[in-house]
Amino acid sequence: MEQKKYIIEVEPGIEAKDGRPSMGPVYRSIFAKDGFPPPIDGLDSCWDIFRMSAEKYPDNKMLGTREFVDGKHGKYVWMTYKEVYDKVIQAGNAIRACGVEPGGKCGIYGVNCAAWIMSMEACNAHGLHCIPLYDTLGAGAVEFIIGHAEVSIAFVEEKKIPELLKAFPNAGQYLKTIVSFGQVTPEQKEQVKNFGSAIHSWDEFLALGKDKNFDLPVKKKTDICTIMYTSGTTGDPKGVLISNNSIVTLIAGVRRLLESANESLSADDVYLSFLPLAHIFGRVIEECFIHHGGSIGFWRGDVKLLTDDIGELKPTIFCAVPRVLDRIYSGLQQKITSGSFFKNKLFNLAYSYKLYNMKGGSKHEEASVLSDKLVFGKVKQGLGGRVRIILSGAAPLAPHVEGFLKVVACCHVLQGYGLTETCAGSFVSLPNEMSMLGTVGPPVPNLDARLESVPEMNYDALSSTPQGEICIRGGTLFSGYYKREDLTEEVLIDGWFHTGDIGEWQPDGSMKVIDRKKNIFKLAQGEYVAVENLENVYALVPAVDEVWVYGNSFESCLVTVVNPNKNAFESWAKTNDVSGDFDSLCQNPKAKEYILGELTRIGKEKKLKGFEFIKAVHLDHVPFDIERDLLTPTLKKKRPQMQKYYQSIIDDMYKSMKQ
Repeated sequence: MEQKKYIIEVEPGIEAKDGRPSMGPVYRSIFAKDGFPPPIDGLDSCWDIFRMSAEKYPDNKMLGTREFVDGKHGKYVWMTYKEVYDKVIQAGNAIRACGVEPGGKCGIYGVNCAAWIMSMEACNAHGLHCIPLYDTLGAGAVEFIIGHAEVSIAFVEEKKIPELLKAFPNAGQYLKTIVSFGQVTPEQKEQVKNFGSAIHSWDEFLALGKDKNFDLPVKKKTDICTIMYTSGTTGDPKGVLISNNSIVTLIAGVRRLLESANESLSADDVYLSFLPLAHIFGRVIEECFIHHGGSIGFWRGDVKLLTDDIGELKPTIFCAVPRVLDRIYSGLQQKITSGSFFKNKLFNLAYSYKLYNMKGGSKHEEASVLSDKLVFGKVKQGLGGRVRIILSGAAPLAPHVEGFLKVVACCHVLQGYGLTETCAGSFVSLPNEMSMLGTVGPPVPNLDARLESVPEMNYDALSSTPQGEICIRGGTLFSGYYKREDLTEEVLIDGWFHTGDIGEWQPDGSMKVIDRKKNIFKLAQGEYVAVENLENVYALVPAVDEVWVYGNSFESCLVTVVNPNKNAFESWAKTNDVSGDFDSLCQNPKAKEYILGELTRIGKEKKLKGFEFIKAVHLDHVPFDIERDLLTPTLKKKRPQMQKYYQSIIDDMYKSMKQ
């Protein structure tokens, strides 16, 4: 690959040898052509990020929550950096007063709120491992994480307390102190006491640290600051060990990137906190804001009220997952189509004109000032009126949505890519570069990236269009999987993290994610689906012979094609007075309903996660076969071929669900 605009080659490619696949050249961002950003003075740990900002910006607004008066949510009420700092010191002393020592494990469970951040910072202050707990990893995940990580103290949202208590009595072996972000009922106190543990309301807990003064331990860059559990391909969640160094390295890289793109963060920036702090994307974005002395306002936890929260807070940076941006896109499309003929015509003219200029190289704010003023200004106001960057991550953003928002939102719309193991942002598209539409941009300027050939999938990292598994090297990488060295060794080879995603370098040096190496894919909300595991579960239904599960990152649910078991199926039809031969039974809506019900039943029995349930089914009376190129000679499913063969049926299933 010849020299491209936004990346530079730092090591040549390597031909295949000794059974190892060929590897493409090593590239890094053009913004790191003179080397990676140096460490920021005094920034050795996540605690330093907050401590230094509290010293530098004591009176800046830090954490905002909407007040609740007379049954209504009103304005944002703010705590300053100094006020948050004082509460954090108190919370840290209270944690230590409960007997938790540096290096201890602290769980946090609940939606984003000021107390979440304060609990996290108290962990950072005292060198504790902050461990987000969340139930979307499936039944029993909270109990598993508490036991696996040996969590001794947990902060929890008031309404999540009953969910946390389901982890007992087993969790009681480790979890000795529970702190509610709000109140605690006498019944809960009694229940927890019977398990040999203690539970406190937020105010009661802070009072435990009032007259105490524990020294803060020295924190090193190599110290682990958080263990984030992610869904494994099969089996239990994996604990990703993230060090202080990973996060402070990322912050230095983001700072270099934004400075290079003339979009630096400042103390005047305002962020709406609704991406879960339990995930790395949400966590590192907020760390970046704290580092710059910015303000973080929390949403109310209801996606239907999100636009109201945006209107009240008026954020300057808006980070989202594609599903939220899809919703904004659909809402705008609805407004456009329901408008008058004249308004419709005006919108389309303004859109075409501005898009033409942007494709010609004009910056978005200069492409059509008049269109922005007369037509698109309303879209900007709908996002609070001050948003200058929209950043999408966690799953791919559909190119038509990205392209549309780039024109109408009157701000930069960027797409990023990263994993928990790479401390989130590893690639991000750049402002005013329309050629990067549909890509995740070049690498951020604190890591190296290369592609590794995947011969069995015909991906060649050394071809004229380089394709292969995306591999990443640099200071942002995780320190391994907790208590799972075997899994760590599978993905960390010679200092390179193998992501499992297939990428393709673009002519300008940006990366396009085009496939998954293993049979795992993401849904629109960013959840990973281990498809073979699911098919094994659904194949347990007696009326099912074979099942092929399908989903993609632009849809929020799964659909399936099933080969029913002829005898079991005909027996069901007889019992339920449904007539017809096997072929016509497969077309019968009642039969589809029956199979879907059976799949749901087995899913519940096996405690599958919500997003793993099948939402639509097609019954094929012809078994999957080698003749139609759907199976290998060893009868393994050929997934790309199956998708191609059933594509129109898949499209119809998704279409019918949206009607």
